[in-house]
Amino acid sequence: MTRLKILHTNDLHSHFDNYKKIVSLIREHRDADTIVLDGGDFADFKSIELQGTKGIAAIELLEAAGYDAITIGNNEMFNGVDTLEHMASKSTIPFISNNLMKKDKTAIKGVCKSTLLEKNGLRLLITGSSPDMGVFNEGLGLHMTDYTVAIKEEIHRNKGKYDVCILLSHVGTFADEPLANEIEEIDIIISAHDHKLFNEAKLINETIMNSAGNYGEYLGIVEIEVSDGKVQLINSQTISTKEIQEDPQIVSILKVNKDKAINTLSQPLYSLALPLWHDVVEENPISNLIADGLKDLLKADIGLINSGICNAGIFREMSRKKLIEVCPSPLNPTLFEIQGKNLKEALESSLDAQICLAEGRGPGFRGRFVGGLHVSGLEIEHDGKHIKTIYLNEIPLEDEKWYLVASSDYLQRGSGYPSLANNRNEQYWAEEIKDIIEIYGEKSDFVESAHQNRWKELANIRG
Repeated sequence: MTRLKILHTNDLHSHFDNYKKIVSLIREHRDADTIVLDGGDFADFKSIELQGTKGIAAIELLEAAGYDAITIGNNEMFNGVDTLEHMASKSTIPFISNNLMKKDKTAIKGVCKSTLLEKNGLRLLITGSSPDMGVFNEGLGLHMTDYTVAIKEEIHRNKGKYDVCILLSHVGTFADEPLANEIEEIDIIISAHDHKLFNEAKLINETIMNSAGNYGEYLGIVEIEVSDGKVQLINSQTISTKEIQEDPQIVSILKVNKDKAINTLSQPLYSLALPLWHDVVEENPISNLIADGLKDLLKADIGLINSGICNAGIFREMSRKKLIEVCPSPLNPTLFEIQGKNLKEALESSLDAQICLAEGRGPGFRGRFVGGLHVSGLEIEHDGKHIKTIYLNEIPLEDEKWYLVASSDYLQRGSGYPSLANNRNEQYWAEEIKDIIEIYGEKSDFVESAHQNRWKELANIRG
């Protein structure tokens, strides 16, 4: 009879204040029978430490805690395949994904489909699956295969080489329960992606399944005994990090990497021709610049963005640190078609300050307010409450006509402005909205144009 203890985390999303505490718990609970695993979304590039080190700070944090393997979640992909390759190839910890490859269907450097470990004579097969990003795959430079098929292939490929099969699954608990029923060879599933917190492990078709919530608020523990090829659960729990002391080594690593990142990201990129101030409700040049840049980059009829995408303006020098502070949301440029009537409904809603000041909610949005809509290519005449006419190239917008709009995936989903969800033929770019500011903030003609108002109040027009 052989014992194994698994300490596991998932969906940390760079909440490193909690990670400092998790590592203290790992050190407390680790013994000679222990392995440490992560279910993905450890590295969220909202973190300045990751932005400024191209993800290497995450590797140092994982290595310091003695992790044995990590699977690749969607957040490890969001900075593109080049950053993922850089991280995985520099890591001594296996970066695992059995269903992820480059868009040309070649392997990603440093990423393995599974790894074999030995602990106290037990041979462990650890494989991991990543979530399919669908329409975002190509923009990120990625290709995904069917995770169920990929898991079966890894089990077959390693037949006879392991005693216990562990799946690090970043596809969600909704998918993991069917996997447990379908693939009998899986002994343990560390589940992630949908941020579920189990108070204790579940048994599904004799497969042990556990998930430790999100944001580093809990450490998961699964303890098993293996005898005569039979895996038996003997203990499981998820332990809160709330009252735990911070680990001093992790504190030090974070400080060093934050200082390094700030120094790197603070280097001036260029000086602005004019200040780009910001306002949540009023028309402002930084939001107009984004709308103009989107329209130009995506070759659209109209550029459209909500001012809540930014938290502040940029006044003198452009730096990547300033861009992260001003525009922290990792939202993507998105091209779609929409009818004039749905666009007009959203734009008229934007005249209501209460809608502009509504709490910004939606995947990837990290601002406080939704903000007012800003446009490129349009001239809007209104009376302060209602739109009278919208002109595109001096021609009134037609209700039933379809227009090509460059925007963000946030607005394309209808977040904040529901009528915008009535679109078709959406396409996504790998860049982020902050990249639009960086690219077009250097172009003096775009900066000057951004100061020209597109919303015209009739009382002011008539004097």
